[in-house]
This record gives sequence, structure tokens and C-alpha cells, in this order.
Amino acid sequence: MILLLLAIFFLLACIATWLLMFPSGRDAVASWLARLGGQASRRGQNLGRRVARGVDAGSRAAASGGNGFVAFVRNRRWVLLATAGLLLLPPLLILGFRQQVVLPGFQGDDLGESRSMVASLLRGERLVPPPAPPPAVFTTREILEERPEIVTADRRWDNVDPDLQQRVLAIYQVMRQQYGIQMVLVEGYRSPERQAELASEGRATLAGAWASCHQYGLALDSAPMRDGKLQWNMEDPWTHRAYFLYGELAEQAGLTWGGRWTRIKDFVHVEATQRCREARNARQRGG
Repeated sequence: MILLLLAIFFLLACIATWLLMFPSGRDAVASWLARLGGQASRRGQNLGRRVARGVDAGSRAAASGGNGFVAFVRNRRWVLLATAGLLLLPPLLILGFRQQVVLPGFQGDDLGESRSMVASLLRGERLVPPPAPPPAVFTTREILEERPEIVTADRRWDNVDPDLQQRVLAIYQVMRQQYGIQMVLVEGYRSPERQAELASEGRATLAGAWASCHQYGLALDSAPMRDGKLQWNMEDPWTHRAYFLYGELAEQAGLTWGGRWTRIKDFVHVEATQRCREARNARQRGG
């Protein structure tokens, strides 16, 4: 939509410039409007003579060489400056706003440094998964009552796609070092049978078997941990900030964050969407 508006704006600016700078252009437009309105032939002849004079004047200006061009620009310098401003203003505004996007729920003043850290980690040596938290973290009373599917989830990093694993581990490291937030892998690979079961019960997902990137090892769920407990309550400011930081870093690492989805907000979820789509298509062709 933005590209379409820019294209329309650029076209209108070009037309306005042409009409402002070239009398022949204005005369041509006037002539067309005169014909369209059924004006008298004498007016059409007058317009034609003005067009001829404009073309003749333009020819003389071109023939006069460099001095004529300099005079041409000098006489129309304000029109040229105004036109340049009109053409440059929209892209500059768009670029300016894009560089200062701050997600709701936290102040992203240091996201530029985070972006550099993520890129540096992805270019560096292979990252190693952190030690798993105690099993009791995944069997608290809150989890048993509200998220019992987490108890039996697969949290083995080896079952996660290696490239996705490295991207998420880079995010974990930035979250820990720069923001003091520890992220924990809640679920990685998910079998098609487990996916179908969760979908049928309406827990954690709406996608059926083989419809989720979890089945291809190209998605995983993470949660921030505070005081030894996984945090889910998005009404809590600390938790809200943690998930949005996590999502921003995931997008910087080239991943899709479930917190952006419109149908269902899945704040814990990140995935490699394009590679997942390719894997799903390959499976369908093979099956």
C-alpha cells in the first residue's frame, strides 16, 4: 500500500514539475482541455501558436549552450528546490519512522545494540544450549492447572533444526546479557500425533497434524523465567516487556514471532516460516 501511494505521489509530482517548468507543457494541457470542452477553433489556434512559441523558446535556450542552461536553472531555482523537496520528503519520512519503531510495552532505546549483538553471535562460533532448568519448573501448580500440555512437551534441543537452534540461542544470550532475562525452552519438536491431540482439545494450538512448523523442527516455544517460575501473564509489565523484547529480537534474527499473529497471539512461539513452508510443500509432493 505504501509503495502504491509513493508511486502515485511521484507521478503527480512529475506532472506538477512538468507543468511548472515548461510553458509548452502547460500549453499542451490547456489545448487538450480546450478541445475536450469544445472550444472555438480560434482559441485552439492561439494555443497552438503559444505551444509553437514555447517550443521555439526552448530550442533557443538549448542552442545557447551552458550559459543558457545556467540561466534556465537560476530562473527556476525555487521551483526545482520545491520539487526536490516534494520528491524526497515521503521516502525520508518513511525511513525515519522505520528506524524509530518502538513496540508497545517497553522502551527500545538500545535495540540497535541488540541487533548488532544478534548479528555478531550468528556470525561467530557455534552456540551451545544452556543447561535445562530443574524438572520442577515445568510441574508447578499453575502449569498443572492451566498449561498441563507443557509437562509432556519435548524440550530436547537436538530435535530442533540446527539453524533455528543457533538463532534462538543467540536471542537467549542477548536477552540474558543485555536485559537480564533468562529464557527457557518450553517445547521444540512436536510429533504429528501430539499436534492433532492438542488441536482437538483446543490447547496451545489451532493447527492440525503436519500443519505446524513444530512437526518439522522449525518452530519452538520459549518463556521468560523469574524467581524460578515461568512467566505467562501478559498483564504483568515485566512479562509483557520480556515477550516483546523476545519477539523483536526474533524478527531481527530473521524469524517469525507468534505475537504478531492476528487470529491467535502466540507470544511464546517463533518459527522459520519460509523453510517450514518449503518443508511442508516437499512433504505434500512426496505424499
